[in-house]
Amino acid sequence: MRTHHAVPVALAVAALLALTGCQDAKPSGADGAGPAPAKPAASASASASASAPAKGRAPVLAKQGTIPDLVGKGLQAAQDQAQAAGFYRLASHDSLGRGRAQAFDRNWKVCFQSPGPGVSDTDVRIDFGAVQLEETCPASDPGLPSAAPGTMPDFFTKSVKAARAALPSNTSFTVKDAREDRMVLQETNWQVCAQLPKPGTPFNGQPVELHVVKFGELCS
Repeated sequence: MRTHHAVPVALAVAALLALTGCQDAKPSGADGAGPAPAKPAASASASASASAPAKGRAPVLAKQGTIPDLVGKGLQAAQDQAQAAGFYRLASHDSLGRGRAQAFDRNWKVCFQSPGPGVSDTDVRIDFGAVQLEETCPASDPGLPSAAPGTMPDFFTKSVKAARAALPSNTSFTVKDAREDRMVLQETNWQVCAQLPKPGTPFNGQPVELHVVKFGELCS
């Protein structure tokens, strides 16, 4: 009887040993039980190449263009032609020193331009000195009043508006009609005949007095 039962027991033992052998044969790291195989390291030359800054690039050169001669053109036409030539930094000012804004460009004509015609970088700023169509261009462009810091500018024949713009906004002004007792309302229409403090004297915030007449009138 004992011999009869020994065969199944031997078969069971053999099967158990075979199963254990299969489990031991799994490669290390396949089921997370052992360390995973090391991955190949990235190429040292490729890593250095990615981190190193690009070398040998040529510097970016400013684009060049030719500024046309725009004196005598209508202000709007001058601006259009400058842009067509590749120049987009444009400005304009009143060449009679009255400080008027060029609100309607077609009503103004160009008397001066800076810089003049010629080859230049296209990022240069072109400034047009202009007067209204019915006005005559002056012999030279007076620009806006200017002086050394701390010094009183010369406002003679400049507009009241230009005088205000030349000094700090907190400056106190008194404006008097030099011919009659008229009110000075439109300051771009009035020119300075006399001033206190006088031109060239030190200025440190003292009140300013202007004696003015209308443009077209003579200083008495």
